[in-house]
Amino acid sequence: MAALKFAGMDDTDSEDELPPGWEERSTKDGWVYYANHDEMKTQWEHPKTGKKKRCAGDLPYGWEQETDEKGQIVYVDHINKRTTYFDPRQAFTVEDVVLKPKRYDGNTAALEILQGRDLSDRVVVITGGNSGIGFETARSFALHGAHVILACRNLTRANKAVTLIQQEWHKAKVEAIMCDLASLQSVREFADAFKAKKLPLHILVCNAAVCTQPWSLTADGLESTFQTCHLGHFLLVRCLQDVLRRSAPARVVVVSSESHRFTDLLDSSGKVDLALLSPPKSEYWSMVAYNRAKLCNILFSSELHRRLSPHGVTCNAVHPGNMMYTSIHRSWWLMTLLFTLARPFTKSMTPSSFLHDASNADADGTRCCSAVQRQKEE
Repeated sequence: MAALKFAGMDDTDSEDELPPGWEERSTKDGWVYYANHDEMKTQWEHPKTGKKKRCAGDLPYGWEQETDEKGQIVYVDHINKRTTYFDPRQAFTVEDVVLKPKRYDGNTAALEILQGRDLSDRVVVITGGNSGIGFETARSFALHGAHVILACRNLTRANKAVTLIQQEWHKAKVEAIMCDLASLQSVREFADAFKAKKLPLHILVCNAAVCTQPWSLTADGLESTFQTCHLGHFLLVRCLQDVLRRSAPARVVVVSSESHRFTDLLDSSGKVDLALLSPPKSEYWSMVAYNRAKLCNILFSSELHRRLSPHGVTCNAVHPGNMMYTSIHRSWWLMTLLFTLARPFTKSMTPSSFLHDASNADADGTRCCSAVQRQKEE
């Protein structure tokens, strides 16, 4: 008590009562923080007890969370026609007793990864964000306040994804822009369209991919799996790296796969053979092409981090997980059969309360949401 008296905090009747000049507030996610109006600072810990708290449950019936013209969170009581800065859930706060960082596992959902985070000052670009892991990643970022841009080749499906997210939260900042990774011209046009918005870029998720595709060449004369899974993303990062550096701290997340371990890029003499990346039809096997593209993702991520991390831009490659039922198999009947047989033992891409038609598949995901749900575009 002597320490509290010295700090001027001993003149309250209850341990949980705030000292003069302090105010209890909450974030969009319901996590409680404390504002000291005398020193103009905020903190997560209660100024007397040192404990962290969060609001329990949803807003009461008739209440809605909004943002005023100054960007502050306000609570509207539509029944009694009144507005307040006080979160009504603060009357039922519970102590945050998690002492150690949360461990994520196969039961973790996308929204849990970002629990308690306010991303309202972040801009995120996700390729293939209209379905699969990409959609769940976009949804989680958007519902935590980030401005999310879906870079997709199919704008009809992308706009449907935008609508689904905005139906969950009408103030979600999410939009779609055309970006076909199988066309280098389309990638450049997307980069130009993004730069024209004069936005920063804090997170770029290179997620879109294809697998088990029949052999074909893109308009650029390259094998389609290699260009969609790797080269298109390589060009996209190159076009946007100046924006990333200006937005530092920023990050690039490249969705790769454990399948990168089952191939290499070496010829019979042990030297790197770049011709393996875009082979002729006679030497093409879809799974090998996918594995090589994912190996390129790993090498690219490592080198990108080496070059850009001194400028405040980090890069991570992630494996989205083996035990998830996705639509990546849709181009090959054998893979479809294998996925169907394995489905009872795999993790669902979404919570049962939020289903997204897998037949509209178009994407793949991120570190923040790598333990997550849904699958692949392009």
